[in-house]
Amino acid sequence: MRIQIIAVGKLKEQYLKMGVGEYLQRLSPYAKTEVLEVQEEKGQEPLNEAEIRQILSKEGSRIMRLLGPETHTIALDIKGIALSSETLAHQIDQLATYGRSKLAFVIGGSYGLSKEVLQRADYNLSFSKMTFPHPLMRLILLEQLYRSFKINRGETYHK
Repeated sequence: MRIQIIAVGKLKEQYLKMGVGEYLQRLSPYAKTEVLEVQEEKGQEPLNEAEIRQILSKEGSRIMRLLGPETHTIALDIKGIALSSETLAHQIDQLATYGRSKLAFVIGGSYGLSKEVLQRADYNLSFSKMTFPHPLMRLILLEQLYRSFKINRGETYHK
């Protein structure tokens, strides 16, 4: 399986870079996993709705260029559907079983994801009704992907 994490913005915090590196290494026996960063648009706060839509549109265009037509896309969205770790693992297993070996998870920037990206996604996934910093979501997502592979293989992993 090939997994892409497409994320808006660059990681700046060293502890997050270390954590992301650790989980990419842990995932390597299970899937070819890579993180692709797209440039985050900056705006002068406070922004009005039109300015936010323009930012989302620019970031969305960059994201869309990275999504192949055969790539099964999961957008991380607070309004998406929340899953248990076991259910996420089962869905990943089902995708691999039925030939959907290219998988992309998309993490938006400060303002979320554009309508185009959300509509392009095959699934909108919520990790919580709480808001998390988007750089931290990379680490949380990678940990859950690793957990999914451990669950699917029946391997032990801490609870």
